[in-house]
Amino acid sequence: MSHYINVMPDSSSASLSKEDIVKDLPDIPISKGVCSPQIQQKIDLLLLAIEALELGGSEYMLELAKELGLRSLIKNRVVLWRLRCSNPWRRSYTRNNLTFEEAKALVTIASKMAQRLTVSIRELLLAEQHIRSKGLALEQHFRLSDYLERFRAHFKSRMNPRRAKIDSYLSSKELLDDLAISLLSQLLFCTGTSGKQRLWHSLFDGEVK
Repeated sequence: MSHYINVMPDSSSASLSKEDIVKDLPDIPISKGVCSPQIQQKIDLLLLAIEALELGGSEYMLELAKELGLRSLIKNRVVLWRLRCSNPWRRSYTRNNLTFEEAKALVTIASKMAQRLTVSIRELLLAEQHIRSKGLALEQHFRLSDYLERFRAHFKSRMNPRRAKIDSYLSSKELLDDLAISLLSQLLFCTGTSGKQRLWHSLFDGEVK
């Protein structure tokens, strides 16, 4: 399911600096100005879904960080790995908190990649709805089956099976497939006008009293 992604900045981002891109997403009034583990988990899972959609997805993320002027926040693959390991579900959970700047950089990358994969995301969601309406197994659709298989493989290799929630996902193919599909819906949610801002605000649902 590999689709070429043009990582050159579009006309709306080419003239923006890192500061502009970061300021494009508002700070949320929560304590200490850092993200909760739940938000860090949500961001990493969205990036995991993108990797399942696009072969070499992590390399595209690094290229996009460079093109968008975000290399001061995401310098290389080690830094990207460290930021994503703020997800408490990870085997290599670092117990670090993402700063707002780091989270905004990852959200910007996720939304940009989702926008460029909009056609594939929409096709997979339509296929899933059609197949379920017919009472068929999701594996009946080759591209959807390919995405789900890669997502399951990524999830199994990177998440900590000693956590009860992870064990429940690993014990149920259907539950894990539902998670993979729900992440596609979230990615589609951030592909339209102001999609990045919608995604950013949605991460804080339940966080702000």
